[in-house]
Amino acid sequence: MDSRAILAEIPRLRRYARALLGDRAAADDLVQDTLERAWSRIDQWRVGSDLRAWLFGIMHNLRVDQLRRPPPPTRPVEEGDCDLPTRPTQTDGLELKDLESALNQLPDEQREVVLLVALEDMAYADIAAMLGIPAGTVMSRLARGRERLRQIMAGLAETPASRLRVVR
Repeated sequence: MDSRAILAEIPRLRRYARALLGDRAAADDLVQDTLERAWSRIDQWRVGSDLRAWLFGIMHNLRVDQLRRPPPPTRPVEEGDCDLPTRPTQTDGLELKDLESALNQLPDEQREVVLLVALEDMAYADIAAMLGIPAGTVMSRLARGRERLRQIMAGLAETPASRLRVVR
């Protein structure tokens, strides 16, 4: 059996299944089941017989089996029946305070660009015009400010308190 012969029949199988079921996803499932069954029972196909008729016969029998089989039991879902998981919010206030502290540790030129982009959702060109600097400088300050924020929030950056030395 040449696999190309079966592959050549797929468009016809799909067209028939879609017309039969009216639902693209269900039709594709039926075609897939048909091809799976055909491959697993390829030894039952008689050489010289009509391959298309054999494949359509398999599809027909699968569809009859689907109609005979009772649908799986379902129940309607009422609003409030299921509790959707929610993330814990106990530390939200602390995280905001940490972010505020980290923002305050940024140099003024980086902080203002980060805030204009993140909070005000302003375009780089608008920020550049407003601050009177080139757009490339805006992008550079933003990149440096974001990286510094990452370091501070991860505890990797040197803070003013960590620069203190013990004097004896």
